[in-house]
Amino acid sequence: MRIFCDFDGTIARVDTTDLVLTRLADPAWEDLEDRWTRGEITAAECMRGQVALIGGDDAALDAVLDSVELADGFPEFVAWCQANAVPLTVVSDGVDHFIARILGRHGLSHLPVIANRLVGNAETGRRLEQPWSRAGCAAGSGVCKCQVATKADERDLASGDLMVFVGDGRSDFCVSNRAGLLFARDKLADYARSRAMPHHEFSDFHIITTTLAAAHGRLARRAAI
Repeated sequence: MRIFCDFDGTIARVDTTDLVLTRLADPAWEDLEDRWTRGEITAAECMRGQVALIGGDDAALDAVLDSVELADGFPEFVAWCQANAVPLTVVSDGVDHFIARILGRHGLSHLPVIANRLVGNAETGRRLEQPWSRAGCAAGSGVCKCQVATKADERDLASGDLMVFVGDGRSDFCVSNRAGLLFARDKLADYARSRAMPHHEFSDFHIITTTLAAAHGRLARRAAI
């Protein structure tokens, strides 16, 4: 079993990028959001433009991030993964510094994170690098989660692992089709229901841990036969 989990709105209770933009960015970030919603620019272009509009010094940025709380049961979920040697990777179309700051405050900085890369600072100007983007990405995202999942599929086919995905939003739509076991909420749950995709809906990570513990047990018994 290999688990990939979205961050904003899934691990974090809020969308951290939206929170930072609301608190610190020039209001022009909303114009970019509207252009993305109308399909005039990609999600990746929107994010790059918005991050460049973030003001405030680094202390102000970190103060906003330090107000973000994790979803109920996530630390316990991480502990379960570690205890059962189940690899867990955070894969997000958000910002690596935001995610690292929040996870670090909760003692979870050891988790591997795939996300857009924040470079620069308040003095030199902030900008976003997108090393995980892919030309032709169906979602137009800075992080092509399908590309991440494809690499996981290659490993899974070789090892027989089950690929688990946990998410909530639009950037998760495409990758959700590749999951052997899907946990969905909010927009992702609506998407899965509209396409009759098998999935488990969740309100917190206690539910996910309970469901995965049962699935992990079945896999272990099957492997022992």
